[in-house]
Amino acid sequence: MRPSGRNFDALRSVRIETGFSHHAEGSALIRMGGTEVLCTASVEGKVPGFMRGQGEGWVTAEYGMLPRATHSRGDREAARGKQSGRTQEIQRLIGRSLRAVVNRKLMGEITVTLDCDVLNADGGTRCASITGAYVALALAFRKLRSANVLKADPLIAQVAAVSCGIFKGVAVLDLDYAEDSAADTDANFILTNHGGIVEIQATAEKSTFDDAAFASLLSLARAGTAELFAAQKAVLG
Repeated sequence: MRPSGRNFDALRSVRIETGFSHHAEGSALIRMGGTEVLCTASVEGKVPGFMRGQGEGWVTAEYGMLPRATHSRGDREAARGKQSGRTQEIQRLIGRSLRAVVNRKLMGEITVTLDCDVLNADGGTRCASITGAYVALALAFRKLRSANVLKADPLIAQVAAVSCGIFKGVAVLDLDYAEDSAADTDANFILTNHGGIVEIQATAEKSTFDDAAFASLLSLARAGTAELFAAQKAVLG
């Protein structure tokens, strides 16, 4: 039995609320069980120096956790004067994941920054960030098209992410903190609605896993992201 009582192939409850941020060009508050992440998309009419003159846009991301998003208070990284390695790794992952489904030639020389701020953490924060950031980005592009800044939608696919793992010898979908902290194997799958794989992060926490176990995890991830794609479509209309 999973700590949450869910079946091995069940996602946590998923809710996505759009328009949560009043000022951002696109925003989405995503709730996956006890994990809540506010994703905002902000547009600037310029690109980083290394992109200038190429006629392409740029999509990047920043990630952070509120001090009391976890069981005990964590210091603000700004107060420490630097970001942790974990934070840098996650925000780079979010940026890569979103750029994988954007035709940047259709953006022109603009930058969209996706800020993913974790309000409450109960496992799977990077996955929820990617899934919610896609919605925020889609809304920002929609606003730019309605303002005639963009002639066509740069999005070429949907992208979503979900965690899977081996918990007490069983492959399970969408790990919460209780499972993540005790899993034999922990994996994050970033997939597109066209069946493409953007990235897979898989780690044997206690013992190695074989091809059959990996195939089970991938199958669960595909089923889970199919539900997430449907949730994204439902809020985007």
